[in-house]
Amino acid sequence: MQYRMKTHPLSEEKLNDLLSRVQTGSLATLNEDGTPYNTPVHYVYVNECIYVHGLPKGQKIDNIIRDSKVGFTVYEMQALLLDANGKPCDTNTKYESAIVTGRAALVGDLEEKRMALQKVVEKYTPQLAHVPLPENMVRGTAVIRISIVELTGKYYE
Repeated sequence: MQYRMKTHPLSEEKLNDLLSRVQTGSLATLNEDGTPYNTPVHYVYVNECIYVHGLPKGQKIDNIIRDSKVGFTVYEMQALLLDANGKPCDTNTKYESAIVTGRAALVGDLEEKRMALQKVVEKYTPQLAHVPLPENMVRGTAVIRISIVELTGKYYE
């Protein structure tokens, strides 16, 4: 275990807050040759799952269909902590981060897709939350559900 995971773990409450608040995350899938493929994504955290939406075709979709194991990371840098004596190597960062290990699946159920897409609208464009989602967009948008197997987080201040 990393040193800071032992000394600065985020509480469950702080982890839930971080996952709900941060605007972007990074989704890591595995390519066919076993190399990682990391994609920056918009996401929502709902019912202890992470939902990502996007085009119904592409490398991350192919990777998830082939191998459901994924990683997901969010990070919030809050400030640079400069050394009082001006030593560049003693500069640090105030931050919070969360690392998820999970299993990803494409959501087929239309009601679950609609719920996830509605949560995306509420998070990113709350002024449009009252506008109904067009049925063709719900059907045509890929929604990925990440079921969390392990969730860890740390902070430094």
